[in-house]
Amino acid sequence: MQKSIINALNGSEKSFPSKALVACQGVEGSFSQQACEKLFDYPSLMFFSSFESVFSAIDKGLCRYGVLPLENSTAGSVNKIYDLMMKYDFSIVKSTRLKVDHCLLTNKDVKLSDIKEIFTHEQAISQCEDFLKTLPGVKITPCENTAVAAEHIFNSGRKDAAAISSRACADLYDLYCQNESIQDQGSNFTRFICISKKLEIYPGADKTSIMMVLPHKPGALYKTLSHFYALGVNLIKLESRPLPNSDFEFMFYFDLEASVYDEKFLKVFDGIEDLCVKMKYLGSYSEVV
Repeated sequence: MQKSIINALNGSEKSFPSKALVACQGVEGSFSQQACEKLFDYPSLMFFSSFESVFSAIDKGLCRYGVLPLENSTAGSVNKIYDLMMKYDFSIVKSTRLKVDHCLLTNKDVKLSDIKEIFTHEQAISQCEDFLKTLPGVKITPCENTAVAAEHIFNSGRKDAAAISSRACADLYDLYCQNESIQDQGSNFTRFICISKKLEIYPGADKTSIMMVLPHKPGALYKTLSHFYALGVNLIKLESRPLPNSDFEFMFYFDLEASVYDEKFLKVFDGIEDLCVKMKYLGSYSEVV
């Protein structure tokens, strides 16, 4: 583990690439596209219909990177991404936070009272629950992406349907914005990660992500947390996910505030494999604000 980290530090480019072929889920106008444009100066985008298709594209060598949503400040974690990170042997090389403002979009000459069905992603549904409660009797239909929802409304030409999507999609698909900023929280942010098949560590990396499967016995998590505490490493995220095909066994996801240039960084991995059944180092990276 320590050797592979040192090799990645020595073998990666001196700065994060400004241009690359990047996979993301959805269609043009998606929030994932906006995250790509924050991470890269000149991204060439390939859109895919599902999160797993993004992972598969990188695995097959179609794209060097993929950009995916990991968690939202209102609706919480995107659990499917954690499951796919367990399935595929990929690394996180960068992350960013994106302010997410949702709008209710319709075709032109549609009144709010005309709307009988709303299309959007399930995360957007969770983020806009209070607004949706003001529309009793309106059918809420989940779809794979907020931009896909906007595209669908435009292509269908329906006068009784709407999409919850971004202001960018209103301009892109020539839709009318009935309501702006309909999310429950004004400070609604989504964290996106950039993943790669190859372990890459770039200058400025000050966050480390690890996945661990701990023994199913008392004190297992406590011993792991004590290990981080003894080294003075700050834990900034802890998430648990049930393991597929197991009885009450969990994978734990850790985000550590730990610079790769700190002398104690590699000590994080000293003896840590003795504390767990399985460990996966996801990478060390910086976050674009």
